[in-house]
Amino acid sequence: MKIVFMGTPDFAVASLTALYEAGYDIAGVVTAADKPAGRGQKLQESAVKKYAAEKGLKVLQPLKLKDPEFIEELKALNADLQVVVAFRMLPEMVWNMPSKGTINLHASLLPDYRGAAPINHAIINGETESGVTTFFLKHEIDTGDVIFSAKVDIAEDDTAGDLHDHLMATGAELLLKTVKAIADDNYQEQPQIAAEELKHAPKIFKEFCKIDWNQPVKKVYNLIRGLSPYPTAFTELNEKTIKVFKAAYEETEPGIAAGGFLTDGKTFLKFAAKDGFIQLLDVQYEGKKRMLVDEFLRGMRL
Repeated sequence: MKIVFMGTPDFAVASLTALYEAGYDIAGVVTAADKPAGRGQKLQESAVKKYAAEKGLKVLQPLKLKDPEFIEELKALNADLQVVVAFRMLPEMVWNMPSKGTINLHASLLPDYRGAAPINHAIINGETESGVTTFFLKHEIDTGDVIFSAKVDIAEDDTAGDLHDHLMATGAELLLKTVKAIADDNYQEQPQIAAEELKHAPKIFKEFCKIDWNQPVKKVYNLIRGLSPYPTAFTELNEKTIKVFKAAYEETEPGIAAGGFLTDGKTFLKFAAKDGFIQLLDVQYEGKKRMLVDEFLRGMRL
């Protein structure tokens, strides 16, 4: 069975690695075009491209997925199955091309958390479990019939980065199970059925990341860990931005206005929320490197 793999970030590399090491015939890899990044604006290759090049796999990097030249290249690969992990939305002429269809690995327990940022939103909403789902692509995004799913527990102090790593590993295992089942024609799809109102996972923009100190302290805490390490929750201090990567919370009567802070200038810095304090532990002040709060306080006068 010839497979074309489509993906871009680190999350997708684990799945591509699993397929490659299991001996599947990877006819080609489709990934994002190289992009300028950093101070020197040097072209950066995607994580998937780096792995594919290292293994000598054929790589396609279309700017537009409807480009006739790309469509012809894709057809020439003659794939039986396409596998999508953390890639772009595909036009029908692409996902409908292989004889066995196109499957997607999504980082949530569908139908909840359809969308671009399921890992972040699961933690922001205080979920205690998440998971991964494989399904066949169809017109509406993340709505295809489920092939398999697997659950992952979320600890109270897990960040989006922690959950990303757990789901990346679990997802690679689930994808292997799915591809084997398709190769053996031994699976039964289940339609997505929502038991109650769906939870969504839209793309996250900068304004969403600003901390609202009038919110309950647990909600602020979940926002911080749900946006860590990227795109990162932030607030303002001395008219500059301070990003918060890690924090702790205290549910207590703060006694000061929401958004006010307390510090001894050496070891702790905590902001008042609606019903408690958020103690900053790992931060990055505007124009500075990321550091633990005691190191940050040694260089600051508050």
